[in-house]
Amino acid sequence: MKILVTGAKGFVGKNLVAELKNRGFDDIYEYDKDTDEKLLDSYTADCDFVFHLAGVNRPKDESEFMTGNFGFTGILLEKLKGKNNKAPILITSSIQAELDNPYGKSKKAGEELMFSYSRETGAKVYVYRLPNVFGKWCRPNYNSAVATFCNNIAAGLPIKVNDASVVMKLVYIDDVVREFILAMEGRANRIDGYCYVPTVHTTTLGRIVDIIQSFKDGRKELKVPRLDDELEKKLYSTYLSYLPKDEFSYPLNMHVDERGSFTEFIRTPDRGQVSINISRPGITKGNHWHHSKNEKFLVVKGKGCISFRKYGTDEIIDYHVNGSELTVVDIPTGYTHCITNEGDEDMVTVMWANEAFDPDRPDTYFMKVRENDE
Repeated sequence: MKILVTGAKGFVGKNLVAELKNRGFDDIYEYDKDTDEKLLDSYTADCDFVFHLAGVNRPKDESEFMTGNFGFTGILLEKLKGKNNKAPILITSSIQAELDNPYGKSKKAGEELMFSYSRETGAKVYVYRLPNVFGKWCRPNYNSAVATFCNNIAAGLPIKVNDASVVMKLVYIDDVVREFILAMEGRANRIDGYCYVPTVHTTTLGRIVDIIQSFKDGRKELKVPRLDDELEKKLYSTYLSYLPKDEFSYPLNMHVDERGSFTEFIRTPDRGQVSINISRPGITKGNHWHHSKNEKFLVVKGKGCISFRKYGTDEIIDYHVNGSELTVVDIPTGYTHCITNEGDEDMVTVMWANEAFDPDRPDTYFMKVRENDE
């Protein structure tokens, strides 16, 4: 299939083209405002499907709305008619097409032109009235509040919120691209002649700001977002794409002593905590038990022994582990346990606990597994 994408360098176009290439489509005609206009003749003669994403949403003069959103659509359709090419066309409109403003009027005019073209030629058209689209590669400080907030908060720049109670409808770029490809396959979601992206997130402007701000604060607190919240999950992916190039990394607080080190890596509100433990050769750590706290140990470097003794019994259970044969060891409640480095190099263990450490409620009680342990 040969695919024409207008507005190919824009936010939606760039994401769409990238995913089409990921899926093995090689014949993609990318057309944008800096493309030689003569190429549009050959593209419209040869294409099998058209994604018409080009448009104007922040012009210097309001008259450019009609020129960019209606005028260019007319040019595109005339070229297709001139080549007798009845390839299906998908066009991105906006929910503002329902409003009486210059931008909305231009989008509405483009829609009507598309429907008229379909009636005249019999070509299939897919008209998507999109709400606010967010995701990676969107231009900040332009026409996306989410992009602006992500960019400015990540960079430590000020943001302005005029009314935190404003309700916004959002669609995520991956959901948009997925739906567009379904349309190309003839499986678009459609109601009353208009196509739509099924997954829409409705929330307030204030909540969006609070969520994005929590991502920045979370680095200091080692927190990651609630990934069972689809909006928060998608906002986090978006936020990370706006990190300044020199701030991809951040330091952790290593607790170092003569035995090695212990470093908290990630804290979650509902999925526990991940830490990295480094033990020097011959060193034993632990010798404690928990009522309810439970853990998983994974030695990723070196070799050692994880030992257990059930509270009130004498039997000792040993699990020998090493970084060459990755094995997870569960730490049951009610068992005192320890981990000993049996090798001649530092042993590195990834440790997960079902809850983040709370110094006020540590649920950790000293008890040796073996009486001769230090």
